[in-house]
Amino acid sequence: MTQEELDALMAGSTDDIDAFDDASQEEDTEEVAQSDEESVDNLSPQGYNDGTAHQWPMPATDENKMVHQLDDVTKESEEKASEIFDIIENISNDLMSKEENISSIIEIVNSNIELFNTLCEKFPDVKAFVTQLEKNEKALEDANETIQTLQTSGDSIMSVMDIMQYQDIHRQKIERVINVMRALSKYMNTLFEGKIDDENRVSSAQHIAGDTHSDVASTDDIEALLAQFGN
Repeated sequence: MTQEELDALMAGSTDDIDAFDDASQEEDTEEVAQSDEESVDNLSPQGYNDGTAHQWPMPATDENKMVHQLDDVTKESEEKASEIFDIIENISNDLMSKEENISSIIEIVNSNIELFNTLCEKFPDVKAFVTQLEKNEKALEDANETIQTLQTSGDSIMSVMDIMQYQDIHRQKIERVINVMRALSKYMNTLFEGKIDDENRVSSAQHIAGDTHSDVASTDDIEALLAQFGN
């Protein structure tokens, strides 16, 4: 209890005491909030803010690890390419099947044309034979155009499959980049190896004479950083 609260109690004014309690609680809440903000600021690097966030490296999480992401890209790319090849192959098989069906129809239409030609020669006055001959000739023309379209579509699908082969080349290029990155990572880890184990080393001084600030990395921060490099 503060001196002001004690004076208010002696004067018999309980309302003043309640007011003092409320004001004291508000001050404590403001101090806690300010302390929380300062603790958050201390976790951020010096000069870090929303405007400069893009200049700082991303944390070493699974979503941001470069090799991890490239491995996912090559895996998903290969899976999707395999699915596309399966779809294209099914379409190509369907076109070849329809082409065979049209070829059978063309044979029948040619046979009908020969028949109606003979009938028209023997019975030139029968218009029904002439009409059927014209219809069969038109059907033959349409069938030839259809089979030509199917053949062109089949050639286009083959071209697509040839183009898709470049996907495998791109995958191999990405894998080569991954291998180079992994080799560099192993080389850097080997380059920074020491003869003394970290647990046997003398702890580093947190503050050295001449430091202009006390914002230095703790032992836990350094160990976490080394663990990230090790991964």
